[in-house]
Amino acid sequence: MRLISWRLLLWLTLTCRTAGFDTEESSGDLTSFITRPEIKAPRFDVRVYDSSRVAPGYWFVASYSSMDPDPPTKKYIPCQAGPHIYDASGTLIWAGSCMVENQNVFDFKAANDIDGRSRLSFIMQRAYDDNNKKGGGMVLRDNFEVETFTPVTNDLGAFDIHEFNIVEGGRTALVTAYRPEYMHWASLGREEQGWVMTAGFEELEVATGKVVFEWSSVNHIPLSESNANVPETAPTESPGWDYIHVNSIDKNENGDYLLSARFTDAIYLISGQDGQILWRLGGKLNNFQKNFRVYRQHHARFMESNSTHMIISFFNNASDELTEDEEVSSVLVVQMNTAAVPMTATVLRRYNRPDGGLSRLRGNAQQLPNGNWFAGWSESGYHSEFTDNGTCVMEAKFFSDRFNTYRAYKFEFRGIPQEPPDVRAFVYGTRSSRLTTVFHVSWNGATEVASWNFYAQAGENTEPELVGEATKSGFETTFIADGYFDWVSVDAIDAQGSIISRSKIERTITPGDWRAAGFNPDDPLPTPQDPLMVSGNDDGEGEGESEDPAEGDDDDDDDDGEEEEENDSNLPIIINNNNNKNTPQSQKTTTKTTTALIEAEQSKRLAAEMTWKFLNGFFRLLIFLLMIRFILATINAQSRTLRRCFRRLRVSVIRPRSSIEIPSSVEEPV
Repeated sequence: MRLISWRLLLWLTLTCRTAGFDTEESSGDLTSFITRPEIKAPRFDVRVYDSSRVAPGYWFVASYSSMDPDPPTKKYIPCQAGPHIYDASGTLIWAGSCMVENQNVFDFKAANDIDGRSRLSFIMQRAYDDNNKKGGGMVLRDNFEVETFTPVTNDLGAFDIHEFNIVEGGRTALVTAYRPEYMHWASLGREEQGWVMTAGFEELEVATGKVVFEWSSVNHIPLSESNANVPETAPTESPGWDYIHVNSIDKNENGDYLLSARFTDAIYLISGQDGQILWRLGGKLNNFQKNFRVYRQHHARFMESNSTHMIISFFNNASDELTEDEEVSSVLVVQMNTAAVPMTATVLRRYNRPDGGLSRLRGNAQQLPNGNWFAGWSESGYHSEFTDNGTCVMEAKFFSDRFNTYRAYKFEFRGIPQEPPDVRAFVYGTRSSRLTTVFHVSWNGATEVASWNFYAQAGENTEPELVGEATKSGFETTFIADGYFDWVSVDAIDAQGSIISRSKIERTITPGDWRAAGFNPDDPLPTPQDPLMVSGNDDGEGEGESEDPAEGDDDDDDDDGEEEEENDSNLPIIINNNNNKNTPQSQKTTTKTTTALIEAEQSKRLAAEMTWKFLNGFFRLLIFLLMIRFILATINAQSRTLRRCFRRLRVSVIRPRSSIEIPSSVEEPV
């Protein structure tokens, strides 16, 4: 009996490990598309509190799971890390993860001030183990083709990931730069030398990478100004002590630079003429009287300035991995009176993190054209939007914490991809008279599509015939047409009704075995229809009948109604298209119905998925509790058995001694 119990315990343990306590992440937090199955972009949980006050534009985020480059692997990894664009509802617009092959990307944003056309810019991180691939700055056109790549052209080991700030109308870009230096530590009162990771910035020509201006903390910011933990002994190997940690750089109209250094808790104004520090805001050598604190800040930006005043913004983390200076991270807008003696700095606006938490690493802040503020809190892609007076009108976060993004931006953008739309079609049905062709279409990166026109043709080289249209819905739009069409294609239509692009002609995918797929054995196997014959009916007859698939069927179909309902229960919702081009209102009604039913079906699937996850978790917990109870009961039983054994052993030892007689000739010891 005990042997069986331990076997049962072992089985329960293995069952819980293999089925009940799987620690791997599920894929529910990633997108899934039929037309682009390789794209698995992070999904957002979005909360909009006042849509009327949300600024127009798209979110620009670059997801990554680790800030260090990933080592090469032979495993297949879907496209999930890299630059992504989402609309204000969290719907994916563009996934650039396949283009960058899942390499880490930083500072991804729109660069709309170059020649008045939409562009994108980001930093490609260095390769994992290839010193020849130091990374660089990338600029894409609005068709997502590479326009320029800005490389490392000097002795720096890599293109730094903190900043790629395009200025001067796209001619130059500001980048942060790190360089190890072997230095004397006299400013710390120590008579020794060691390696220090110095930091600064460069202004580069975007087209060539040529350095046009360079500044380093050496000879400008002493080691003693650092608020980072000082090593007990000076490092004897490179890269050394990171004493300043520069994380942003900006430039104003006067040609001066605004630099943020995290480990000195200070923001510096640096002369563009001679590189001298004009003032410090925060830190040990602060030059201002102020009513706020600066601690482990990021992303300092110029806003306005004149001869006596300057307004800047920055992201105040108020914490790092180990310490906290305040209870919540915030975005600060600060006005400085540089003509006063002493100079003063006053907070004009403060936007606290909506969840009351701390962003211990990374982050950024951006003022939008309508006056709103957009803040990227970094962890799990968390970002929010505020009105100028501080009202939070929207916040969003990745569904899981497996991804972060260094910064998050919001910009208006116009994307028309170079590649054509992607379309896939499938035929479904169990009767020859009830076949449907399901279209799926997407166009990665397209922002100007208002609707889709769906076409079918009898052969690959025959003329296409319009079989329906649908309003664009999400990244991937689904449209369902009555009949079995062999070859399909789509046109992307803009808001003015013009064709933007046309897909390739694709063949509809059919079941490998119609009978195994549930097709009625009494019907002959399906054959494709000629769309010319279907769309040739322009007299309007039968349009009302086609609006409802349950109406207008032949009598012989009614006999199998229950079977149809049962077999079709797992198929996509069937929406009949309206082929009459002279009835646009009917087409619009059908399109709206299609979209509504598809969204309803998606909601049902999401609810079913959530229910399944809840039940799965509940039964895992139940199995775990039963296992614990079984273990405790087994231990208790074994304990009782051991106690009985000890009692028997004690009796067997003590009782024989009581029967032994001491010989009279032996004296007892005193």
